[in-house]
Amino acid sequence: MSTSRSQVIVAYDFSKPADVALQRAVDQACRDADVTLHFVTVLDTHQSYQTADNVRDQLVRMLREIFRACQPEVDVDFAVHVRLGKPGEEILALAEEIGADQIIVGCHDRNALGRILLGSVSTEVLHHARCPVIVARKKGYADVKLDKVIEVGHTALRPRPHRYSYTSSVAQVRPVDWPIS
Repeated sequence: MSTSRSQVIVAYDFSKPADVALQRAVDQACRDADVTLHFVTVLDTHQSYQTADNVRDQLVRMLREIFRACQPEVDVDFAVHVRLGKPGEEILALAEEIGADQIIVGCHDRNALGRILLGSVSTEVLHHARCPVIVARKKGYADVKLDKVIEVGHTALRPRPHRYSYTSSVAQVRPVDWPIS
């Protein structure tokens, strides 16, 4: 088992979908001390390096405020990368450079025509990344109150339920008392 930190890229473009990806990454980092977040913003190639520096400084300030507000119980390590180029290509290049373990991107929910005309960074990253990719979306399902599952004693009329367990690195796929029929 590796003891090195997980390198997680978070694609961020200051949009609402990117805020969802950012929040997912922040939640993950606040729970897991073995994660380094790499926030990457990609600017058009016509932008200046001074603009890139200003964007980086703005993002660093914003992230410090976010982490200060959530008061994580673990130290959070993060880096901010601002690049000039095509977003999908730059995100994937950074993934290669740092040996990314995971990439988190937002989803702009464009229709089919919008994806054809404008492309989709999340689709490009999803199809070409060589690590897991999370396409973060805002939750659209209603909250549902689920009943708590309770154990019911077994009798001749109510046989023991089928259970599966994992112990000592051996998965038990069929309980011993499960009749074969």
